[in-house]
Amino acid sequence: MLTESTRDTAAAVLHDTVPAGDYWMKVVRQGQTLRILDTHGNQAADTLFFNADDPAEHYSAVDTIREQGNVYLTTGSVLRSDAGRPLLTIVADTCGRHDTLGGACATESNTVRYALEKKHMHACRDSWLKAVQEHPEFGLTKRDIAHNINFFMNVPITPDGGLTFEDGISAPGKYVEMRAERNVIVLISNCPQLNNPCNAYDPTPIDVLIWD
Repeated sequence: MLTESTRDTAAAVLHDTVPAGDYWMKVVRQGQTLRILDTHGNQAADTLFFNADDPAEHYSAVDTIREQGNVYLTTGSVLRSDAGRPLLTIVADTCGRHDTLGGACATESNTVRYALEKKHMHACRDSWLKAVQEHPEFGLTKRDIAHNINFFMNVPITPDGGLTFEDGISAPGKYVEMRAERNVIVLISNCPQLNNPCNAYDPTPIDVLIWD
């Protein structure tokens, strides 16, 4: 459901720009609101969430989809952990829907999806691995990389139950906002892929904002 935010960007306590191919990793405190802004349009923000007080508890696509009865995310969706508890709630969304099933790009999947010679290309999983290595203070390792959300990515389900990766449905200035229901570690990979039609083969920056 399309829902505009009433928040003033000038009042944000944090406003970061994340280049394509880079990551963003911070704790969003309970009660704060996080906005991911698709500044140029049709960029994919592959995002992981963890309970900051117990990082072994992480976002679960299975629990989220089951409880809301919908494979897509938009305003009102509650992002649940593998313990079934709310981590965040989407409170505003000007894109309309976000993917829970397509997973993140990896060097291995790039060879299957595109071509063998694409294996050397940087991928979202590489960004996540770099993030957990560079930030040991969060207590995460590569074994903690689990389900993710692909914000702004368009992955329709076919009539026979398959998935297709299509041109994006986002546009410049579209955003999604989430209220943290507990202290949450947020790890975003701003997708670097030059092979993905969702961003017209032109990865671009995203902005991340937080309000108290």
